[in-house]
Amino acid sequence: MSDIRIGQGYDVHKLAEGEALILCGIKIDYHKGTIAHSDGDVAIHALCDAILGALALGDIGQHFPDTSDKFKNIDSTILLTEVMKMINTHGYILGNADITLALEEPKMRPYIMAMRARLAPLLGTDISRISIKATTTEHLGFTGRGEGIAAYASVLLLERL
Repeated sequence: MSDIRIGQGYDVHKLAEGEALILCGIKIDYHKGTIAHSDGDVAIHALCDAILGALALGDIGQHFPDTSDKFKNIDSTILLTEVMKMINTHGYILGNADITLALEEPKMRPYIMAMRARLAPLLGTDISRISIKATTTEHLGFTGRGEGIAAYASVLLLERL
């Protein structure tokens, strides 16, 4: 049996008027966006944390600290590309990825396929191995009040044979 690794990630960013909202590398048409050191893509940040967790390599802040000017306003797809190099270096491939976005607005359904298509080549896999879902929090908590957005990600890594 080959080595199997499972990782889970979570990220949150505050929302503000006039900021850009980027999720899974796709710019979302909305009047609010994330406040962040990077581009604030919570989905990719959670995905990076899930991968790093599966590899037992810490978290995204350890590898790409928000105290570094090198990562100021960086496109999070660049961070994901660097994390994917770590998968390869450690002898694994991505089995699948599952992402859940938690926010009240905007509706994500029109963007889901574009998000999956954007992530597939970055993850070196087929779109059928990437799941992206969105849910509201029924107006409860910071996401329910529209103050922020959260993302959860899980990944399965398989030993490259």
